[in-house]
Amino acid sequence: MSKDIVQIFDTTLRDGEQVPGCKLDMEQKLVIAERLDFLGVNIIEAGFPVSSPGDFKSVEAISKIVKNATVCGLTRAVKKDIEVAAAALKYAVRPRIHTGIGTSDSHIKFKFNSTREAIIERAVAAVKYAKTFVEDVEFYAEDAGRTDNAFLAKVCEAAIKAGAMVLNIPDTTGYCLPEEYGAKIKYLKEHVKGIEKAILSCHCHNDLGLATANSIAGVVNGARQIECTINGIGERAGNTSLEEVVMILRQHPNLNLDTTVNSKLLYSTSKMVSNKMGMMVQPNKAIVGANAFAHSSGIHQDGVIKNRETYEIIDPADVGVTESSIVLTARSGRAALAYRAKIVGYELTKIQLDAVYEAFLEFADTKKEVLDEDIHPIVKASNITI
Repeated sequence: MSKDIVQIFDTTLRDGEQVPGCKLDMEQKLVIAERLDFLGVNIIEAGFPVSSPGDFKSVEAISKIVKNATVCGLTRAVKKDIEVAAAALKYAVRPRIHTGIGTSDSHIKFKFNSTREAIIERAVAAVKYAKTFVEDVEFYAEDAGRTDNAFLAKVCEAAIKAGAMVLNIPDTTGYCLPEEYGAKIKYLKEHVKGIEKAILSCHCHNDLGLATANSIAGVVNGARQIECTINGIGERAGNTSLEEVVMILRQHPNLNLDTTVNSKLLYSTSKMVSNKMGMMVQPNKAIVGANAFAHSSGIHQDGVIKNRETYEIIDPADVGVTESSIVLTARSGRAALAYRAKIVGYELTKIQLDAVYEAFLEFADTKKEVLDEDIHPIVKASNITI
């Protein structure tokens, strides 16, 4: 049985770049765009062309070099935005205009000082105008997470009639619980007339640490696009992490969902984006963090040395990591010490290992981590004959 493909919409260069202090220059954007295309993402949101001359030039330049992915430009439901985006995308092999408007009562009242009826009219007008420039139009209902489902369904239905091919359902503030967000997607699948003509897309923020969980809940309930960023970077607490959703779908075959992303490039892509943006990846970050495949507990180390799958559900090689890491600390056991000692040239008998282990514990209590070069003085301090 073939798996359904979930489209990966990468917004590292748009939403990801909104992180304070992480501004990229043109050359850096082009390098990242080429890597994203090579990685196998389906859509690259290259920027917000009307926001600045620099963003326009970047989207235009990215459009020229991307060979496989769709190149997308963001707009508001404003004619000028749409015209500028269309101009920036004119060289793209597969251009997409991403337009939309806020739909929650909060946005309608405080942001637009408008009415629900007027918002629908503006949404329809924006989609129709975008369709005069490109065939592929995506509509976003900003703050959909806090939008009444019945009204959201009306907006989506109107957007489809106007020509939208993708419906982005953003949890803009990261407020939804997974069951709530999943139920919202399910409601739209069941109540929007013409929904079979469009793809539902999950765009989730991580304010409560639920972006990945919400996105997975969305695709389980019928969405077929996830909007995400490398390393989960983005506004405030960040966006859905690309590497997390890709590997969740791959590690759970029962979901019958997959992506076209080459997972073996995830780690190197993560490092590239981290370096270009000057934004460190937290060590305990899932999939690509420095500690994602590192083991320091003696019980875990013993298990991994005997069989990697005892404590690792992902083969490090599947995400481009060379191997699991056995980190020696005061919490490590004899198995880990013997393993690392063998790497640096010591084949220890059980009696020798017992003696070396006593010296190791004394040394380990003085350091956070015992390195390979520390093993030699530890063996010498144990007074064993090698």
